Amino acid sequence: MLTDIEIIKQSKMVPIKTLTDKYGILDEELYQYGNYMAKIELSCLNRLQKKKDGKLILVSAITPTPTGEGKSTTTIGLVDSMNKIGKCCLGALREPSLGPVFGVKGGAAGGGYAQVNPMVDLNLHFTGDLHAMTTANNLVSACIDNHIYQGNKLGIDPNNISWKRCMDLNDRALRKVEVGMSSKKEVARYDYFNITVASEIMAILCLSTSLADLRNRLDNSLIAYTFDGKPVYIKDLGITGSLMVLLKQAIKPNVIQTLENNMVLVHGGPFANIAHGCNSILATKLALKLADYVVTEAGFGADLGAEKFLDIKCREAGLNPSLVVLVATIKALKYHGGVAIKDLKEENVDALKKGLENLDKHLETIRTFGLPCVVAINKFLTDTDNEIKVLLDWAKERNVEVSLSEVYAKGGEGGIDLANKVVKVLDKDNAKYTPLYSMNDSIKDKVLKIAKAAYGADDVIYSDSAKAKLEELEKTDAKGYYVCMAKTPNSLSDDPKVIGRPRHFNISVKDIRISTGSRFVIILTGDIMTMPGLSKEPMATKIDMSDTEEVFGLM
Repeated sequence: MLTDIEIIKQSKMVPIKTLTDKYGILDEELYQYGNYMAKIELSCLNRLQKKKDGKLILVSAITPTPTGEGKSTTTIGLVDSMNKIGKCCLGALREPSLGPVFGVKGGAAGGGYAQVNPMVDLNLHFTGDLHAMTTANNLVSACIDNHIYQGNKLGIDPNNISWKRCMDLNDRALRKVEVGMSSKKEVARYDYFNITVASEIMAILCLSTSLADLRNRLDNSLIAYTFDGKPVYIKDLGITGSLMVLLKQAIKPNVIQTLENNMVLVHGGPFANIAHGCNSILATKLALKLADYVVTEAGFGADLGAEKFLDIKCREAGLNPSLVVLVATIKALKYHGGVAIKDLKEENVDALKKGLENLDKHLETIRTFGLPCVVAINKFLTDTDNEIKVLLDWAKERNVEVSLSEVYAKGGEGGIDLANKVVKVLDKDNAKYTPLYSMNDSIKDKVLKIAKAAYGADDVIYSDSAKAKLEELEKTDAKGYYVCMAKTPNSLSDDPKVIGRPRHFNISVKDIRISTGSRFVIILTGDIMTMPGLSKEPMATKIDMSDTEEVFGLM
């Protein structure tokens, strides 16, 4: 099997305008970045408002494992496969963060013969969206500190600033920093950075439905409190216009192509463990106007990305999803059954049966939302006939379609069975999508419903400080906000070491934050952090000069 870079080098891209012309996007609606990447002006979506939406397919997965499950690969491969069977289908994906690119995970362009192109540009700076968001976010921080330095007319309490700086890299040293040390006019204080994809600017941009909505969300973003406890918003600093200028290109959806020259919109990239984990509403809505079928994905497992996609994004955007594809591998299921990574290539039917409990829980969660599901198993050469039989028997007992997908090795051809089963379920099943909680529920009830339905928890336990914050928020407009759970992606529980399907456990809430621009109450559980760190051997140490030369040859 060729490497991803070798496969990319063999592929042939078509000018992006060739694809946008195919979908009726006008010349004046295209803002090109060279021949193979472009942004689509928001005027295109406005022009197509009266056109009927296509069907929306969400790709989610089991609880992630170190072996990888191939969710992005499946998403991209399914777009190719749907087009191969004659369906007009587009993809709608998230942009990669440089944190994972140089951290543990690596890039986010798919893999094998199911990739988006140009892969290198996408995984690096792409069209500059994340840099624009980082700059906008940090302009707010700079203006807050400057306002205090210049006399503090608003009476901002330096020790009660909720807006945090950010950067798009993993840097644990920035989890606690001391700022304001340069002169007697500044108040030295401890602070911390978020990674850009966990910033409120990222969430706001991805949830905005128009320029006017973006401006309103920025205006009403809480940044601090005064000495007498009154809230201070971005609009109070008078800098919303400057933020809009910085984000004027970033708000527009990006478009690239698969290796098989099918169009994919890639826009926005919030993490699903510490943010809402979905691509932008604008990109999804535009894709639904351009195609009969749209395949999108949400980060990590169904307990995180899918829950937030269905409870937050779909409600905010008025979307009606039609089906969910749950991705797994036999190796990953055996890992959840207790098999060590070094032994995953060996047949182990008992461990597979045990690991299927994890897939069971994610399937139950999707069905709780009232949606049909197709299970996609990324097939490996090490999968044995006995293991495959166990998997097929499991699916038959639960009346769920399952497909052995080979899009990594064969591209669209390897996902034709998956595509046909997706269409089969869509044709016979009229989904009645229902969120897990009502917006009228209390914050506490929303959290409990998510914990029980999506994680399988018995109860939610709050620290004293979190309980105090919850009681205060219940008295404010925040009780009508969405709940955005921040939880480890590595377990259904809040303990990353607990694999499989844990039972009889509680979720521990250590802190609660408010994000008024995105209308989130952020619930931080376990030991979750909003600035990841690098591993002992991060991806940044695994790129040598020969790799660099290959990469430059692709740019």
